[in-house]
Amino acid sequence: MSKPADISTKRLISLAPDNWVKWVTQIPDVIVGEILNSEFQWVSRESDVLIRVENPQYGKFLVVNELQLRYKPEMPRRMRAYAALAEEKYNLPTYPVLINILKGTNTEIPTTYTSNVAGLRATQDYRVINLWEVDVNTVFETPLPSLIPFVPILKGGENEIVIREALQILRQDEQLNQLETVLAFFATFVIESTLVQEIMRWDMTVLRESPWYQEILREGEARGEARGEARGEARGRREELYSGIELALEIKFGTPGLDLMPIIYQITDLQRLKVIQQAIKTLNTVEELQRLCD
Repeated sequence: MSKPADISTKRLISLAPDNWVKWVTQIPDVIVGEILNSEFQWVSRESDVLIRVENPQYGKFLVVNELQLRYKPEMPRRMRAYAALAEEKYNLPTYPVLINILKGTNTEIPTTYTSNVAGLRATQDYRVINLWEVDVNTVFETPLPSLIPFVPILKGGENEIVIREALQILRQDEQLNQLETVLAFFATFVIESTLVQEIMRWDMTVLRESPWYQEILREGEARGEARGEARGEARGRREELYSGIELALEIKFGTPGLDLMPIIYQITDLQRLKVIQQAIKTLNTVEELQRLCD
């Protein structure tokens, strides 16, 4: 049996940790030491990566990397907690960075956690990097091999030519070629899935090892269970389809896509729901999908 492909966050960052740290901190002369154990007594997350670094101006410190599929409202508090845990465990100051992969709403993402209880204040600043705002040329010019699988959802990376260029880089490097599945996964958000299948290998077995796939799976299951409990019903095929459609809409279109769910909930025919679920993969706009639902 072949060894399972490692497509974790830690694996991605370890491809070129020096360039990664220089990019996330914008400190050009930072020196990377090692990637540390990110497990704590109460907290252990696959999306967290700790890197010990050193700089003549700032001395030794930790770069705390948190990659999120989508921004969540609880992230400021989590960034504060994780930075504090890392600082306590390794006795070094921290530089926390939150990297959001997919855009959710247009709401501005905060860069500071603050609380004030009876005049006692707590504050934690952290840097926010939204991948949809990162120019795709940065990946090729720096270079940043860690970001190549994300090329389709970067700014300017949503066309076939750029995606093929990223694919060629992955296939030319033995260390990178196992990331082709991740590139294909994010490519389906911007080009038709049939084209993705035509130009790339699509290995669901490998993709299932990805923390982002697991997160999507957990979200879908949680939503289905919550909806079933609220309606007092067993999770049948219709509930599964509603959950799958809702999650697919959120991933591909964000909030505008979710606005269609009240209309979709009125559809009870299983075959029609299946058609809608499959159509999300190939349609390019919410308006096209809305016409299908009417």
